[in-house]
Amino acid sequence: MRRVPLALAIGLALTTGAAIAQQLYRWTDEKGAVHVTDTPPPAGVKNVKKEPVAGGGTSAGAEQLPFEVSVAARNFPVKLYTSPNCKDQCDMARDALNKRGVPFAEVSVRDQATNEELKSAVGASEVPSLIVGRSVQKGFEQGAYDALLDSAGYPKAGTVPPRSQTAPPPPQAPAGPKAEPVPTEPLGPYAPGAPPQRSQKK
Repeated sequence: MRRVPLALAIGLALTTGAAIAQQLYRWTDEKGAVHVTDTPPPAGVKNVKKEPVAGGGTSAGAEQLPFEVSVAARNFPVKLYTSPNCKDQCDMARDALNKRGVPFAEVSVRDQATNEELKSAVGASEVPSLIVGRSVQKGFEQGAYDALLDSAGYPKAGTVPPRSQTAPPPPQAPAGPKAEPVPTEPLGPYAPGAPPQRSQKK
């Protein structure tokens, strides 16, 4: 059997790792729902923001994931449903994923459309809800999260660099029309814009 030189093997490994680098996109749809995905948003979506480099990325706007994380993310993508009204539980769910270095898409349930998406995905209107591949976990429970991530092949906490993904920002309210200045009636006979005064004959 022909042996591959060590330098060549290292080069191939680095090339493979670069090929499976993933990019996360944060975008808002036409209904105001915020999405964080590892695939580009649909055509026509504006104000698309790329997640900052995490875990030792090599260039701005691009993220270099560890090999085992990339494989798990490709086979068992992770999505987390949260809500602005869900504070402690949603924060703990997000932190649990970040500590294990798991890339995930987060959907903030803010309106009827995202609530219907949540019910269709997990069968209930409960946040936080985690989807790993096709497995669903409603509510936050550390042991249940670890079991799902373990079965999907994600590394244990502390074996890969943690992430720092934060909650989606609130949607910006559309700018309303500027109020037109209200014209005021001139005050007094000598105010600017007052009609000329006729001199009275004695």
